[in-house]
Amino acid sequence: MHYYRDTVEYSRLDSTEHQPVMETKLYKRRWVMLLIFSAYSMSNAFMWLQYGVINNIFMHFYNVDSEAINLLSMVYFFSYIPLILPVIWMLDKRGLRDILVVGAAFNCIGAWIKTSTADPQMFVVTLFGQFVCSVATVFVLGIPSRLASLWFGQHEVSTVLSIFYLLTDSPLQLGIAIGFLVPPILVPNVEDVDELAHHIRVMFYISAGVATIIFILVVILFQERPELPPSQAQAHARNIHEAEYSYSASILRLLRNKAFMLLMVSYGLSTGAFYAVSTLLNQMIIEHYPGEEVNVGRIGLSIIIAGMVGTLICGIWLDKTKTFKQTTLTVYFLMLIGMIIFTFTLNLGHLWLLFFMTGYLALGFEFAVELTFPESEGTSSGLLNASSQVFGIIFTICQGKIIDAWGTFAGNIFLCIFLLIGTIITAFIKSDLRRQKANERTDARAVSVSTSVCVCLCVLPEGGKLLSSWRCWLPLCPWA
Repeated sequence: MHYYRDTVEYSRLDSTEHQPVMETKLYKRRWVMLLIFSAYSMSNAFMWLQYGVINNIFMHFYNVDSEAINLLSMVYFFSYIPLILPVIWMLDKRGLRDILVVGAAFNCIGAWIKTSTADPQMFVVTLFGQFVCSVATVFVLGIPSRLASLWFGQHEVSTVLSIFYLLTDSPLQLGIAIGFLVPPILVPNVEDVDELAHHIRVMFYISAGVATIIFILVVILFQERPELPPSQAQAHARNIHEAEYSYSASILRLLRNKAFMLLMVSYGLSTGAFYAVSTLLNQMIIEHYPGEEVNVGRIGLSIIIAGMVGTLICGIWLDKTKTFKQTTLTVYFLMLIGMIIFTFTLNLGHLWLLFFMTGYLALGFEFAVELTFPESEGTSSGLLNASSQVFGIIFTICQGKIIDAWGTFAGNIFLCIFLLIGTIITAFIKSDLRRQKANERTDARAVSVSTSVCVCLCVLPEGGKLLSSWRCWLPLCPWA
């Protein structure tokens, strides 16, 4: 029974060996698609953090405790878990463009709802507006791998995903960076409630205006996919008829893929830790440095920028070497070391930043696509993100409780323990690069076809015999 299951799982991959070499093309407008989606993701990520980074200010304005403000961030996690499977199904059935239009609409509507909540009595309404924005996130996080596969070539997919994470990240790095930096500048810590309401209103209207512009761009400019596929793997994926694809069967195959399941847990641990740090950073810093809200934003910005640079370098490295297992394990270990250093230096008057905290995010998505090909990229990405949301909820709640009871040091040690577990799990992931194997088989067939043509040209028509003095000038020919 076990042998039969493995045979079925690999038969879909092996079938690419019998596919013909197909025409492919890279279109310049692929960068426009990437930029539009990145802007949409950035806008949504900014709205995730615009409350938490100035946690103490919103506590004062709405007269609520820290757990209520943390809920404004965690609602993103709570929304994702029940909605991700229906959205993945919609992505497979309706396509990339429809999903992006719906997501951008939710993002825009939620932003405009929040413009009416710059009032101390409107906390429930601002929570509802944040919930609407959180629904838009479900339409964001499964897209990067699908977008890269549909529009970009096999030798630039990892770099493109890294550029995407450089611009936005799966928790959308540039948007998070702006979310760290801008709110403390737009909303200073003042005692007068009316003045504070004015600053909050300005921030909300800026968010709504940007979300509206992005929605219009998505509707007008974003395309589903190019006329010709960008790679042989994508060309063969297009030939899988809808009747041959079963969404539920795809989910079950992924859940039986041991390497992917290990990656899903390790990715969830690392990303959940990042979510917890992002949500609770204000509480961590203010505990040791009261009145430093603006510097909290700068610290968060530095964490993101350092991770962005590392992410881009890793993407370029992966496109050249395809060493997914070694690279992800190295980055995970460095992330653990960075968290340990941050933990032990937080109260020393200077900070060693978590340079590798965001470095694993892009790598995890691309590694998942390699391990699960030819399954839908949206499905594997969605399951990874579902894992990260679950761990994000657990880590944010638990670390918040630990910080309240025993302080920041104990809370950070809690995260370090789970990052160590994640590092160990990553070491046990089997590096079965299925997409890479499919592309290599296709390339080998292309070489074989060109060689056969050469041989035919080298054979003389008279009786099909080769002159003893003949030497072909093509290096791939057996008679060269």
